[in-house]
Amino acid sequence: MKQPLECPHPPEGLRQVRSRIWPALGRAYLRLAGWRVEGAFPEVPKCVAVVAPHTSNWDFTLGVAFMFAAGLRVSWLGKHALFKAPFRRLLRSLGGIPVDRRASHGVVGACVKAFEAAPALLLALAPEGTRKGVSQWKTGFYQIASEAGVPILPVGFDYRNHVIRLMPLFRPSGDREQDIPRIQALFDQVHGLRERPTEGPKG
Repeated sequence: MKQPLECPHPPEGLRQVRSRIWPALGRAYLRLAGWRVEGAFPEVPKCVAVVAPHTSNWDFTLGVAFMFAAGLRVSWLGKHALFKAPFRRLLRSLGGIPVDRRASHGVVGACVKAFEAAPALLLALAPEGTRKGVSQWKTGFYQIASEAGVPILPVGFDYRNHVIRLMPLFRPSGDREQDIPRIQALFDQVHGLRERPTEGPKG
């Protein structure tokens, strides 16, 4: 008989009040699929969560299950084309924020303003930005965290070991050229559903 899933609790400001059925469903999905969670949420009200690797549509399903299981309130950015009927309300209820990539120059500023206005906010971003065979990281997450003055929470989805890893906070030094490789190195032993080669960051 499988043991109940142990899932860390987020700090109070990042907790999402939902019907009891949703946390139960999230935990059941993770447990039945053989996933476990390592690490803990940091006791900070605001951070940028860097989720990697991002190699499959299953990453979204896994992320939603974990969000429900942990009772976590999280925001994330998605292509604006996805936020159409009949999925618009559902995606927004899950924390989705539509972004028009053709106007991406304003995304960083909008995210920084959101951090300034909110008493608590966890913004989850996939720095690879694609499920395709591209290994370069986009660095917008670093710019958002730096300009907003918030730490970065590395989160790994390790499919090989079926572990969701919450790693220690990384605080940007302001030197992107040094910090990005250090953050990427944290994921060296984290294996996505599909493997891909490692390359440098993309501006």
